Amino acid sequence: MTEITIGKNDAGQRADRFLSKAYPNLKSSLVCKLMRKKRIKLNGARVEPNVILKEGDVFRFYLSDELLSKKPLERANDFRDISAEIKVIYEDENILLCDKPCGLVVHEDNDNTADTLINRILSYLYQKGEFVPEDENSFTPALVNRIDRNTSGIVIAAKNAEALRILNQKLRDRELEKLYLCAVFGVPKPNEAVMTAYLKKISEENRVVISDKQQPDFLTIKTKYRVLESRGELSLVEVDLLTGRTHQIRAHFSHIGCPLLGDGKYGDNSLNKKYGAKTQALCSYKLKFCFTTDAGALSYLNGREFSVANPEELWFVQLFKK
Repeated sequence: MTEITIGKNDAGQRADRFLSKAYPNLKSSLVCKLMRKKRIKLNGARVEPNVILKEGDVFRFYLSDELLSKKPLERANDFRDISAEIKVIYEDENILLCDKPCGLVVHEDNDNTADTLINRILSYLYQKGEFVPEDENSFTPALVNRIDRNTSGIVIAAKNAEALRILNQKLRDRELEKLYLCAVFGVPKPNEAVMTAYLKKISEENRVVISDKQQPDFLTIKTKYRVLESRGELSLVEVDLLTGRTHQIRAHFSHIGCPLLGDGKYGDNSLNKKYGAKTQALCSYKLKFCFTTDAGALSYLNGREFSVANPEELWFVQLFKK
């Protein structure tokens, strides 16, 4: 018989989902079967798969060591060997905001790249003693939002399960405002607007297509923008994503005839070459916490605003100062 006690980061989950995460060999269907046979008990009694766990609950297992093997996830093997170098914009006991550099992926890609933003964050927290995998049953610090490899700027990481749940809900309910800066060719008309279109992702090509009309399998996108400055054939634009779809900013501005400077997928490579732009002129530069519903343990963040250091020094912003 083996016992484990539910900790703070494990609470709030369904029992079956927790067990499947904590023990890779316990698939959901097997967990249900073992619960029915009372081979898995909670607080000394039979447990249903959908029971929500509370801190201090105790599981008892009447199972083989093989089933309870906690083979470490690939990421847990990797992150200790990864650089802990990150640019921290803000950090407290619950969250970490970092400025992701252009060229770094946030999660492992198809090439199984180990040097990712999340692995750097895990390495950073591990070295500080704030994340010890052996002390956790199922939780790993996680990213709340993602940006493309060649987009720079703010990415939010949650240090504990409660913060992750709250921020995921705030992101879904648009109580986090994420603003981007980009340089585009041409001048979007009008000077300020909310653009609506429809997007379909073509996964096998890692690209999207945009339509002005609703079509099967196309998702609605809304892109709010404001032209800050125009100089020559370029415009500096601030963007607020009202929907967060793959490549939305890049594809939407290309669709209206104003592709991003440096965008090799949706842009104009001859113009990019003219400016010597080797990466897209896009940065997630500002984050605002705009809570309209209860934020629990993160209420102290309401109204706070953060930005990358010296956005005026971004390489594409500098083009408007020459």
